Amino acid sequence: MSELDSLHFQSISFTGHAPGARLIVLGAVHGNETCGTQAIRRVIGEIESGQLGIVAGSVTFVPVANPLAYARNQRMGDRNLNRNLVPTATPVEYEDRIANWLCPLLAQHDALLDLHSFHTAGQPFVMLGPQDNRGTLEPFARAAEETALALRLGVHRFIDGWLDTYAAGVARRLATGASSREADVHYGVGTTEYMRAQGGVALTLECGQHDDPAAPEVARRAIHNALAHLRLSDAPAPAPMADTEALRLYQVIDRVHAEDAFARDWSSFDWVRAAEVIGTRHDGPPVLADSDGYIVFPNPNALPGQEWFYLARCSTRV
Repeated sequence: MSELDSLHFQSISFTGHAPGARLIVLGAVHGNETCGTQAIRRVIGEIESGQLGIVAGSVTFVPVANPLAYARNQRMGDRNLNRNLVPTATPVEYEDRIANWLCPLLAQHDALLDLHSFHTAGQPFVMLGPQDNRGTLEPFARAAEETALALRLGVHRFIDGWLDTYAAGVARRLATGASSREADVHYGVGTTEYMRAQGGVALTLECGQHDDPAAPEVARRAIHNALAHLRLSDAPAPAPMADTEALRLYQVIDRVHAEDAFARDWSSFDWVRAAEVIGTRHDGPPVLADSDGYIVFPNPNALPGQEWFYLARCSTRV
């Protein structure tokens, strides 16, 4: 039996007696980010044992969205599942096969909670979608609903600006003659972007560093709060988070060579000052912060041509 023959896709659904919202919760979109998987399996156990009731609507759990990457305990199988997420009639990579199964499943739901973790130390945060707009990049009309759900997931920090910033990075890649698929704005579309394009609301919750023992409980609390806020369970509706911090991504910097190196061990949301050295290119030039702000998603293991880190500024979004 081949490695792929031993894998399968799994979703588990619970439906209440009354009508209501349809929520889907994903774990292990990236195979080495397992806090969501742990939390989902625990919540499934709570429902099956009667500790938690689904009284209205429905909830679908996908404990492991990327079985190949999860089996290998690595971020990707053949490529990043959270990029270029779209069904295809000609699947080539394993993640194409996942998309052909996962995208129709997403489209059957009203709301998505996608549970992730990150490389370096840092506090949990929620990735918000765009504000309401009629633009061509990511038109949206449910920002108020999405923000209301985000404020009840149990974390204090909120970030937006993902696809706008990614699109600006794509424009820069194109200007330098890049021909890879990373130089296509559609490659920035992942689970949440796809879900919003189907008319739903969608949030990514980054629950902490990959191996942080607290991260699974962050994910579990968020699931419970989402179920209560959407009135799928009969638990008291959670209050919105009052002490919040909002940031907006504004720039993405790619790693261009395997020997590009950070100046120090950065963590997400470390403060950087204008002209501070963040890293050094393989041939010597420093990579400097263009203004005061925060470093987000620093990835010392980024592949050449892919995102090395993001920069963010304070926002008044929430």
